[in-house]
Amino acid sequence: MSISKKISKVLLLGSGALKIGEAGEFDYSGSQALKAMKEEGITTVLINPNIATVQTSQGVADIIYFLPVTPYFVEKIIEKERPDGILLAFGGQTALNCGVELYENGVLERYGVEVLGTPVSAIMDTEDRELFVKKLDEINVKTIKSEAVTTIDEAAAAAEQLGYPVIVRAAYALGGLGSGFCDNREQLTVLVEKALSFSPQVLVEKSLKGWKEVEYEVVRDRFDNCITVCNMENLDPLGIHTGESIVVAPSQTLSNEDYHYLRKLAIKIIRHIGIVGECNVQYAFDPKSMDYRVIEVNARLSRSSALASKATGYPLAF
Repeated sequence: MSISKKISKVLLLGSGALKIGEAGEFDYSGSQALKAMKEEGITTVLINPNIATVQTSQGVADIIYFLPVTPYFVEKIIEKERPDGILLAFGGQTALNCGVELYENGVLERYGVEVLGTPVSAIMDTEDRELFVKKLDEINVKTIKSEAVTTIDEAAAAAEQLGYPVIVRAAYALGGLGSGFCDNREQLTVLVEKALSFSPQVLVEKSLKGWKEVEYEVVRDRFDNCITVCNMENLDPLGIHTGESIVVAPSQTLSNEDYHYLRKLAIKIIRHIGIVGECNVQYAFDPKSMDYRVIEVNARLSRSSALASKATGYPLAF
């Protein structure tokens, strides 16, 4: 990404109202980002309806709008404030989804607002499961083979083909909403029905229950320098949502060979996707062999980023 003009005013999308997957856990990253902008002498405009976060306290941002983080309101603010740039990576999934919509609707282009950090095309590559798998196939990186479906019948056919047990997850969803394991057709029907109420697309994938879950926090700048700030390991095996799992940084049971193998892969992946800024790469790692699958890449600050920041003393969002 080349910054074509001097950025003097930016809009930061907060994470919205207080509910799981939003708000609290992303307050840290937004506050740190605002602090960094202030040090650079850049005027900051913040949109976040959450009065309970540090970032909406007086003096953190220059201008604060207590409004929902939705395309409608964000467009009104862009029209009024005319920021040079917009930051999408610090407000969790809410901000990312909103940013993608503004981009697709042509709002950002219309007002000449530059997306700072990871380009929207790369965000889409990580959010849309099919694009994501295709992208990683280009560099021969293994992903969890999943079928993207939109109806219960399609889901059942996909599960038959993959073989039970399978995992069902809603695409574009927050914090694992509508996800779960199914051992048979009955369980599948119930879960897919629920998942489709949250999301237009549902993913059916082979269950890797019992594998280790490992993630790497990687930062890449626009000149292609990459650092892995730390890696983390879930004490619980795969199959327990990260939000409910105990996570340890740095990893405890990986051998040196395992550690460097996954680290090298993480850097290769984010270079290929074209992330600018911070992201995390999540792996399923077979404890018996060195087999792995990339579960997902978050092209934004995540819950784990706050943990990594505190554990290493390296303030990632800043």
